[in-house]
Amino acid sequence: MYSVKEIYYTLQGEGANTGRPAVFCRFSGCNLWTGREEDRHKAICQFCDTDFVGVDGPGGGRFVTAEELAVAVADRWPDSERGTPLVVCTGGEPLLQVDEKLVDAFHARGLEVAVETNGTQEPVPGLDWICVSPKAGAKLVLRQGDELKLVFPQPDLLPEEVENLDFTHFFLQPMDGPHRDVNTQRAVEYCLEHPRWRLSLQTHKFIGID
Repeated sequence: MYSVKEIYYTLQGEGANTGRPAVFCRFSGCNLWTGREEDRHKAICQFCDTDFVGVDGPGGGRFVTAEELAVAVADRWPDSERGTPLVVCTGGEPLLQVDEKLVDAFHARGLEVAVETNGTQEPVPGLDWICVSPKAGAKLVLRQGDELKLVFPQPDLLPEEVENLDFTHFFLQPMDGPHRDVNTQRAVEYCLEHPRWRLSLQTHKFIGID
């Protein structure tokens, strides 16, 4: 059974695929935080800004089979549009639930399959795009993929600690919150000084979409 917080169609707001239409499938649960505010102080990742608790979001629920979930995701893609449909499996931590059967079911419906993961879990075969966002204090198991997106700054996880991993794209994403403007300026300066890194902004927040 797959526990899903929400399924919705939108534009990818960050990273290498910014601006690309996609169906987001947000899985419930994470191994770095319960998602409950009363537990934030003891979480490994204390800056997460995503609601991944429960299955009560739009399109969310418990899906008994991979087929059932793949149908629910594919149904969100506009029938009238061509192009290659993309599903972004996110969370929470999607690799706690995404398995080979689900990837195969997505592919059977013509979907490209991307995951956004904290990198603490091994990937399943067949993924088309892997975005890893490592977190300080969490063991990084997944050390290769398409995109490494580091929330910045994390005092206990510096960019130079991960810049030699096997990824095609390296992004710094300013940490949101009360110090976002300062963090953005620091990220800009770092990217200018270290041109291997590119700046990733959460454009969906600026334009007011999910």
